[in-house]
Amino acid sequence: MADQVGGPAQVVLTASVARRYYLDGRSKVEIAEEFGLSRFKVARLIDAARDSGLVRIEIRHQGVIDVELSAHVQDRFGLQHAIIVDTPDDHAESLRQHLGRAAAELLSEVITPRDVLGLAWARSVSAMAKTLPRLPGIPVIQLTGALSLPNDDDSSVDAVRDVARASGGRAYLFYAPFTVPDATTARALRQQPEVARAFDQLGLVTKAVVGVGLWECGQSTLYDAAEERDRRALRHLGVCADISGVFVSADGETVKTDLAERMIGITAEQLRAIPEVIAIPYGTAKAPAVRAALRSGLVSGLVTHTALAHALLDNG
Repeated sequence: MADQVGGPAQVVLTASVARRYYLDGRSKVEIAEEFGLSRFKVARLIDAARDSGLVRIEIRHQGVIDVELSAHVQDRFGLQHAIIVDTPDDHAESLRQHLGRAAAELLSEVITPRDVLGLAWARSVSAMAKTLPRLPGIPVIQLTGALSLPNDDDSSVDAVRDVARASGGRAYLFYAPFTVPDATTARALRQQPEVARAFDQLGLVTKAVVGVGLWECGQSTLYDAAEERDRRALRHLGVCADISGVFVSADGETVKTDLAERMIGITAEQLRAIPEVIAIPYGTAKAPAVRAALRSGLVSGLVTHTALAHALLDNG
């Protein structure tokens, strides 16, 4: 250390100047006057303290958020927000709970009284809804119908109700399935008063929270609920991911499908019009789907875990 910044006296002088600057918050002019040095000499000593390692600057967060990785992901993909949680990823339910809490904290930080919040159903979104603190009294809009899955009691209606309870704002919710057997039934359901009332609000939504699924067995709740003919048809069309019911290819292009005509949910155009869309994906297997979602431009915020973040960066 002494070889890099000079002899012992120089080391002590450099350390003293650095202490005044970094710890005491003194200006370079004040330090120069105290030590009888020029401003330029003080500046050189401060630079030497950093360059030699005499002073180390660390940005640390005492919590579960990996600050450096979060900033890296945000910069790499041009996101409005990226929160990367440093948590084990070997248990899906525990992972959802950790990400749900982190997403709840992010949402409570960025939501303002002027916002209108949209929620699309996903297990991670439901986990977030259960842990939200008090929010401003904002309207909450249901973006998708409900999926009936084994061993899963939560639905999009429950998530909207939980968040509306946290905000004290009006809940625009409806009881309708996410998918129906034919387009005629879907059109009829969209005209039902409570469904139409919710969808009339879509143009007002300023922030939304969604899930991301990989179009494979066990990696998308919509895939698992779909009939085999729909699974094959969408694979044939090149669908890689679904963003709470909006289908995209691996290169991020939205894919028009017959299944979409039989769904009660937000469209790609409506989702794209929302200023901020936060996704909560989990599981490294979903990396191709998350990359597709990021390429699509439909997602502008991300809450995920370290393993998936590293997979995105390694192949992004």
